[in-house]
Parts: sequence; C-alpha cells; structure tokens
Amino acid sequence: MGSAFTLTLANIFMWKWEKQLVHRLKVSNEIYGRCVDDIFFTSNDSLESIDQMLDEANNFHPNIKLVRQIGRSAPFLDVLIENRKGTLITSVYHKEAAEP
Repeated sequence: MGSAFTLTLANIFMWKWEKQLVHRLKVSNEIYGRCVDDIFFTSNDSLESIDQMLDEANNFHPNIKLVRQIGRSAPFLDVLIENRKGTLITSVYHKEAAEP
C-alpha cells in the first residue's frame, strides 16, 4: 500500500464511502471487517445492489479500485470464510503463491 502517510490519506479519502457502508450493514445486522486495504462484509442484498454500491466506490476516484469476490465463500487475509446455510464457517486459507 505504500508509506504510512499514503495509508493515512487513503483512509481519509475512503472514509465517506466506508461510513455509509458500515451504517448500511449495521442497520441490516450484517458483518463488516477491514484490515488496511482488505475489506470483508456480508450482505443479503441483491447482487445488482451490491454491484451498484461497489461501482459507486470504484467511480469515486480513478485511483480507487475495489476488487470484488462475491459468493458463498471468500478468502479474507489468511482465513477462508464460508456461508453454510446461514452459518459462517472459517478455516485457514493458504494463497497459492505462499505454498512451498
């Protein structure tokens, strides 16, 4: 992500969008997690609604690019999070590049 100052600027820059997202998820009793530039959240909204929300963030500035992974399972940091009939199950996730 770059220097500490770059990280601070990115946090400030994204705060408005992130604040709206967190409020929306809190009202819906969803889960939100963030570590530096990795974001994870759950949602029962339609795929169209989620795509629209992420497109708004990506169109906020040309230097911002959120990569989405939507499905019943998703890696977040070193954890694989799976939705099994409404219950989140976690397991250790190894990135392919990290394999010996």
